[in-house]
Amino acid sequence: MDNLYATAREAALAAYYAPNPEDKMAFTRYAAALWLALPADTDYGPMAHGGVTEPGRPVAPCLVPPNKVPKRNPNTEQGRAIHIHALTHIEFVATNLAWDAVLRFGGLPHGYYQDWVQVALEEADHYARLQARLGQFGYGYGDFAAHNGLWEMAQRTAEDPLQRMMLVPRYLEARALEAVPIMRRKFLEAGDPQTAQLLAEIGEEEVGHVAAGSRWFAQLCSQRGLDRQRAFLDLLEGKGRFKPGSKGAIDRTLRSRAGFTPWELDQLEGAPST
Repeated sequence: MDNLYATAREAALAAYYAPNPEDKMAFTRYAAALWLALPADTDYGPMAHGGVTEPGRPVAPCLVPPNKVPKRNPNTEQGRAIHIHALTHIEFVATNLAWDAVLRFGGLPHGYYQDWVQVALEEADHYARLQARLGQFGYGYGDFAAHNGLWEMAQRTAEDPLQRMMLVPRYLEARALEAVPIMRRKFLEAGDPQTAQLLAEIGEEEVGHVAAGSRWFAQLCSQRGLDRQRAFLDLLEGKGRFKPGSKGAIDRTLRSRAGFTPWELDQLEGAPST
């Protein structure tokens, strides 16, 4: 194993397994700097599947079912803090997810690893900014319960990077493309333009994260000789995760920027297959 690559991988593992959030984000910044400097001819073959287990996480927050998380009332200061805490948790998990995509799947192109290291770096920045905003409300990460749905999908897609690209960034995380504008409006209506602006900035970078999922989903389909449209429907419909038109209105403009094809957007809106 190349010494530069070995050093970058060890730093990434330190970030992935760090249980303390601040350590995880600091290690992420260090590891990303090393990784993004790797040459294009780096051999990523040694990263065989199965080389990582569960990532590090702190004792708090307590993880509960989605229907047991605290209510997010935007009309109270604590309710807004709960909402910011939920977003902070998502970004913590998303940092682990990005490193998992890097460390779990071997033998992929250089650009794949560069993309997901950059995503890890940006998710860590989102976490830090939301955590700082949460602190201005008098709370910290771990003060409220959270759910583990995002990581559970990562566990279910641990065998295959194609499934991971489709069902994490392009399915679960893509929901933010519609959700963030709604959240921004609620914070503005509650008299909190500072959080609304923070969400606008984070939301813009999330478009790029979903686009990375779209890019590598398409490339993996092509590499395997799979029909992209068939794979899209099979992964979403085949296991009962999705019915066309069942998720409400979508933002075609943002999703187009995030790599969804017109055909995929039609399916999401419930148009008949052609």
